[in-house]
Amino acid sequence: MILNHLDWLIIGGFFVLSLVIGLVSARRSGRSMAEFFLSGRTMPWWLLGISMVATTFSCDTPNLVTDLVRQHGVAGNWAWWAFLLTGMLTVFVYARLWRRSEVMTDLEFYEIRYSGRMAAFLRGFRAIYLGLFFNVIIIALVSLALIKIGAVMLGWSPLRTLAVAALVTVIYSTLGGLRGILLTDFFQFLISMAGAIGAAVIIIRSPGVGGMSQLMEHTEVAGKLSLLPSFNDPGAWITLMVIPLAVQWWSVWYPGSEPGGGGYIAQRMLAARSEQGSLKAALLFNIAHYALRPWPWILVALASLAVFPDLESIARAFPAITPGLVKHDLAYPAMLSRLPNGFLGLVVASLIAAYMSTVSTQLNWGSSYLVNDFYKRFVSRHAGERELVLTGRVFTVALMILGALVALQLSNALQAFQIVLQVGAGTGLIFILRWFWWRINAWSELTAMTVSFLVALYFQLIHPHTGLPEINTHIQLITGIAVTTAAWLLVTFLTLPVEEETLLRFNRLIRPGGPGWKRFSSIDPAATDATAQWDVPRGILCMFWGCVTVYSALAATGHWLYGNLALAGPLTLAATIGGYFLWKTMKILIR
Repeated sequence: MILNHLDWLIIGGFFVLSLVIGLVSARRSGRSMAEFFLSGRTMPWWLLGISMVATTFSCDTPNLVTDLVRQHGVAGNWAWWAFLLTGMLTVFVYARLWRRSEVMTDLEFYEIRYSGRMAAFLRGFRAIYLGLFFNVIIIALVSLALIKIGAVMLGWSPLRTLAVAALVTVIYSTLGGLRGILLTDFFQFLISMAGAIGAAVIIIRSPGVGGMSQLMEHTEVAGKLSLLPSFNDPGAWITLMVIPLAVQWWSVWYPGSEPGGGGYIAQRMLAARSEQGSLKAALLFNIAHYALRPWPWILVALASLAVFPDLESIARAFPAITPGLVKHDLAYPAMLSRLPNGFLGLVVASLIAAYMSTVSTQLNWGSSYLVNDFYKRFVSRHAGERELVLTGRVFTVALMILGALVALQLSNALQAFQIVLQVGAGTGLIFILRWFWWRINAWSELTAMTVSFLVALYFQLIHPHTGLPEINTHIQLITGIAVTTAAWLLVTFLTLPVEEETLLRFNRLIRPGGPGWKRFSSIDPAATDATAQWDVPRGILCMFWGCVTVYSALAATGHWLYGNLALAGPLTLAATIGGYFLWKTMKILIR
């Protein structure tokens, strides 16, 4: 495959646009830490929502979807579709709570919710744990996908691919701060969606695939089309759908789908102009993330089964690629290599855009933790705004270098996805309940984080060398959830509660309400008012209608593409009805 001058012109133009946006935003972003990390809390909800979508639209995401489809069929995507429940809960329950907190980062939450040295320690520890350790893993995961894209579509070595893309990303991220990233995300999202949809259309019509009807009849594809796991295979049904929908969504911490909100999603919500703006931004993100984006990737993944039915066929087609990188996720860039010149340049630019939007956010988000929750809090408490912005820029560069180095040690997207799930197993429930149950304390969170990490460490590094029977990934996940949840609940009741003054102050500021704060109603009149205004039940009703709407739209889109009108029509009607009731219920909630 050879890119022509038009392809390179498109790619070069995209790089120039990204750099220009960073340069234009640089002066304003350098004024203060609030500007660099939160854009002064003045961003419109639609731009924040699109930025969330662009950030989660990474170049590794279509690779992961392809991996899931090739191994488990379309139904394999429930591994991440289940997180819609988490997303909708964040939209209608937690988005406004985060905006009320007025914190700089979500880790600052610890010292308004908990008290004493342990709260400070937890804030600093998680700044390093998430901002450095976890963040570097995510950057490496995304960079791994770009390495495979560069190898297939450009013929570049891993080092060359990362050097070029990472350099441009770190320049505009360092200069423009969050404002530059948000503006760049807007254009990157448009380019990414155009590339993904256009690629799917061209590939489905290509001679090796022959159109939708021929694709669906292909022997390698026919058994992979169902959106639901086979009822005749209890193992697949439990693994692919029951566990994600019944357990995984509320119990597992995963970047971009944190129970209770958090990470860069919380960062966007904190940058909104108002509580209503944070809710609308999160809602736009969840609709676009789950209902709008998946099908172009799924169609290309299905087409890859017709062209490259196994790993050997991919290896034969691309003999120059390192054998260790030939996994099922490589099939996505392998299919894109069949695109015609001109459009090929747009697709390559769209994949680079997807990479840059995610990594730039990870860099800014991780840097915000390291600056606000570690450097400013523990190293230089009296640092001025210019010093903090400069420190943020230094951390941004350092995170990029570390992420690139770790990327060279990974082999496939699904492997890293499962590791991240396992590390966060069992911590999700505590992030949901800490807003509404006063008894949770800093020791609870520290225990959950430590135990989940140790369990993941055992399954990933120790158990394979013990000689014991292999344990399926879903059993590992359930075990991690059970052990971690039991550990943090036990520690919660064995340790002292948070100081009463801190709890009262938190209740007045956040107004979470509900029975979990009822005991304070007799102590403080302000707490009584806050507890009385409990709109969580209506938020959960909105969550229900939101899930009905999005899941129905997702399934309806698939069946329209399949040409299955008998199911497409009723599912479209269900999406319409769900949307109507969502709108009616939501209007009361945000009045």
